Amino acid sequence: MAKFVFKLEALRKMREREERTHKLEVAELERQRLEIEDRIRSAQRSIGEGKQDLREALGSGAVDLRGARSQAHASLAMTAKAQMEAVRLAGVLKRLEAARQGLREASARRRAVDLLRDRRFEAWKRDEARKEAADSDEIGTRRAFRRGE
Repeated sequence: MAKFVFKLEALRKMREREERTHKLEVAELERQRLEIEDRIRSAQRSIGEGKQDLREALGSGAVDLRGARSQAHASLAMTAKAQMEAVRLAGVLKRLEAARQGLREASARRRAVDLLRDRRFEAWKRDEARKEAADSDEIGTRRAFRRGE
């Protein structure tokens, strides 16, 4: 029996590789996004703890001004760090959206080639069935002709 050969198989494989590359890019950007979000959450926790420590220090009666000032500076430094991470996050989110769009387009191109392959395979199967039916008819006609001789 004949074997189906898709003439655009090299294109199909290229489209699959392209899609895989885009998936890896999206995954890497997602990883970066999660890391930055973790750093922001950590900074926010530190800021909250610092503020709580500062409240406790100021509310205890005997105020250690150096300690309170040090705590306030640490809180400001953490706030600046969180803001820098937020700017990084915005950049990663922008690149991530562009990468997702690229992945959607690559997936659509790959699906188009897969759809074409499926259509050609179905046409090939119909053609093969037609040929087989014609061969069967020919065999039947020859047998009938031989019996009639």
